[in-house]
Amino acid sequence: MPDADVIIVGAGLSGICAASLLSAKRPADRVIVLEARDAIGGTWDLFRYPGIRSDSDMHTLGYSFRPWRGQKAITDGGSILSYIRDTAREQDVERLIRFGHRLLAANWDGVAQHWALRVQTPEGQITLTTRFLLGCTGYYDYEAGYQPDFAGQEDFAGPLVHPQHWPEGLDWHGKRIAVIGSGATAITLVPELARKAAHVSMIQRIPSYVAGMPARDRLGDRVKRILPERAAYAAIRWKNILLGMGTYQATQLWPGFIGRLLARKAAERSGTDPADFHAPYGPWEQRLCLAPDGDLFDALRTGRASITTGQIAGFAPDGVRMESGDLIRADVIVVATGLRMRLGGGAALSLDGAVLRFADHVSYKGAMLSGVPNFAQMFGYTNASWTLKCELIARWVIRLLNRMEAVGATVATPVSPQDLKLRSAVPLSSGYVQRAHGSLPMQGDRGPWRVHQNYLRDVYAFRYAPVDDGAMVLSTMDQSFSTRA
Repeated sequence: MPDADVIIVGAGLSGICAASLLSAKRPADRVIVLEARDAIGGTWDLFRYPGIRSDSDMHTLGYSFRPWRGQKAITDGGSILSYIRDTAREQDVERLIRFGHRLLAANWDGVAQHWALRVQTPEGQITLTTRFLLGCTGYYDYEAGYQPDFAGQEDFAGPLVHPQHWPEGLDWHGKRIAVIGSGATAITLVPELARKAAHVSMIQRIPSYVAGMPARDRLGDRVKRILPERAAYAAIRWKNILLGMGTYQATQLWPGFIGRLLARKAAERSGTDPADFHAPYGPWEQRLCLAPDGDLFDALRTGRASITTGQIAGFAPDGVRMESGDLIRADVIVVATGLRMRLGGGAALSLDGAVLRFADHVSYKGAMLSGVPNFAQMFGYTNASWTLKCELIARWVIRLLNRMEAVGATVATPVSPQDLKLRSAVPLSSGYVQRAHGSLPMQGDRGPWRVHQNYLRDVYAFRYAPVDDGAMVLSTMDQSFSTRA
């Protein structure tokens, strides 16, 4: 007998979601959650930089089965971390977590029909086996963020900081700060640092689109006063889902118009040039940045912060030298230059001893990989809240396990046709995605091999479409079969 029916790797936002749903829907299953670190929370426990927050509203970033009760819809990282930990406690899944357990390698044993996991623990390495493996490790490298080498950076006299490893006790009171980058992290950092700094200079190679949004959902507040809590939460959640989908579709239909509109609105609010916010790509070709209550725009308008667009020539002892010849003086430099993508938490995966490379496989519904048995990987939306897709995947894994049990199958393997036209499963032009080219799975040109960035389509595909759809092959030790549910 394997050690577990399901092993979940990661105790962050998606791992706690999966553990909670599995415990509730399949209480007889033996579930283990492996967490490499010593705390629940994943991203929201790792990142400690000033002002860390979500750029998704909590009514969709939160779980459908546990209403968000906070006052702010766009909230800080500490509140999100508390929400995840409170959920784990309320759903009684803390008992399933093995802290300090890092997955090093996992091999599918086709004869035994289970996954064999090599796990590093505080006491040494152990082996665990499981019928089904569910990856909830996110998509980036927890060990190090992406930091390019700048000429002369060793000459800079002050602290050089990457947000992923923010030093405890760093004092920026009254200091001049240069923030290199224009992505979501930089947009979060600049207004927060500007509250205490002498001045914050945001240096961007190219602009990003930034949209202002109220931190509190006023319409949602009114709905809460009218409806019972769960009904109000569901109504607000669906309102935000549909609003987000409508906004995204508008950007795809009229990218030029929406891009100019976003840039003009940002410039009007911040008192800057629209060129500072007009990206050289369409909205949502990279993730749209969010400024809650227009905090970035206010920092720019008051002069506490400024934007410089251009190429960096290198560092000087007292700041950043631009190719234009300008010197941006700084006492502290924050390199908000992005993440390193790393699927599977960096574990070495294999099938009967043969190395498993994500790029050699086609994504099935954005949840499993072609030719890979009894394995699912959480990967959220790029144009909406991460959790929306992850919860759909978790619920679908439960449907899959139920179907396997009903027909007596021990193995579930998506099998892709040979005539698929392939492209990357992650449709973003962001630097961290492009740097990971060649290590990401592919997607096809039709379902169920196409990854849709559309919640309504996925609701049908994950919750109502037949589990064994002709692409999903269910098998036992001695035979393969596929019957329609």
